[in-house]
Amino acid sequence: MRKHKALWLSVFLWGSGQFIICRQKMKGLFFFMMQLVFIGIELFSGYWIQYASGLIPDFSIRLHGGFFTKGIWGLITLGEKTGGKYGDHSAMLLIRGVIALFVIILFALIYLWNLKDAYYSGLMIDKNGTCINTKEAFKRFYSRNFPYFILIPIGILFLFIVVMPIVFSVLTAFINYNRDHLPPGKLLSWVGISNFRKLFTVPIWSHTFLKVIIWTILWTLIGTFSTYFFGMLQALILNHKAVRCKNIFRTILILPWAIPQMVSLLVFRNLLNGQFGPVNQALLKLGVISENIPFLSDPLIAKISIIVVNLWLGFPVFMVMMLGVLANLDQSLFEAAAIDGAGKYQSFLKITLPLVFQATAANLIMSMAGNFNAFGAIYFLTQGGPNNPDMQFAGSTDILISWIYKLTLNQQMYDIAAVMSVLLFAVIGAVSFWNFRRTVSFKEL
Repeated sequence: MRKHKALWLSVFLWGSGQFIICRQKMKGLFFFMMQLVFIGIELFSGYWIQYASGLIPDFSIRLHGGFFTKGIWGLITLGEKTGGKYGDHSAMLLIRGVIALFVIILFALIYLWNLKDAYYSGLMIDKNGTCINTKEAFKRFYSRNFPYFILIPIGILFLFIVVMPIVFSVLTAFINYNRDHLPPGKLLSWVGISNFRKLFTVPIWSHTFLKVIIWTILWTLIGTFSTYFFGMLQALILNHKAVRCKNIFRTILILPWAIPQMVSLLVFRNLLNGQFGPVNQALLKLGVISENIPFLSDPLIAKISIIVVNLWLGFPVFMVMMLGVLANLDQSLFEAAAIDGAGKYQSFLKITLPLVFQATAANLIMSMAGNFNAFGAIYFLTQGGPNNPDMQFAGSTDILISWIYKLTLNQQMYDIAAVMSVLLFAVIGAVSFWNFRRTVSFKEL
């Protein structure tokens, strides 16, 4: 059978099944060149030729291996020697190992393509007695996979800008990368799930994690739904027939959204200063309060302040969105409801609210995922403070992402930060995937 002969030939020498059995010479040469490139990268990036010539009696993969062997060696061992000119940098070995693994996977996919193509080309000869030539084969392949060719540059950028950091973070969660083990002074080592165990079993870490995750969830829910329903309220008011100069009011209410969030947060941080802030000074002069309110220094008041400031910054998004939805509602539904005796309150609950929610549900869920990961809203306003001595490197208003920032930039606890990054990615990824599955475009696939 030609299909088996072509397959077995291509197992050892890429493209030989197409070249010899199927007479597809250009296609066979293409796959053979891919094999030569793979072998050439390994040979000429290392010292294998010198070793084969007897010039290197004490050969070691650490010093003389090629791109692939040294990359996989570094990924497994994370180095063997510190200090000196030829010391190992564990973090760099980890990165190079991941890159080498990506390239190996790429060539493995080409290898599998080579085997699949050899098998089906031989099968075509067994059935029809002939096989299409290389030019026609590539033309069919190109027309069938044209969108993927267009996406190749974006795919490469996506691989190194998005996938690479994610893989590195996941792997960091399983090594002892912290201030006590910083390369190149010290080597890193694989520790398995001990970092995860530490986060959930060591009291100071588990206590901090529990408090931070509870506040993160509360902040996410309150911050999202407060902006959602306040934006709905403003949209309903602006959409009412009795309101005049709607464009002026709409422009004024959009301003908090138009101003960069970081600028607004820094301004609010000065306004709410516990000692010299204009808000406290104005309230004191008016006699409303007798002493300064610790807007950002009291744990509970600071959390309330964050939610109020977020409400100010976030409601215009939903307001604009819902104004568009309200403007396109079918008025015949309300007329029919009025004929049936429904009041305005019933019409709102039974018609307006369900239709608005249906149109904005996806955005609501994405906003919730964004608030779960809202670093700026916390850090630029309170920097996670006030300090809490009962928590490990976290303040009273820190959420997971701001705690991760402190652990990495301030405390150099990269391993624990990576563990929480993995957990954070799992939550955000699950919510986003669930939301994507509910979209119309996904259901039409």
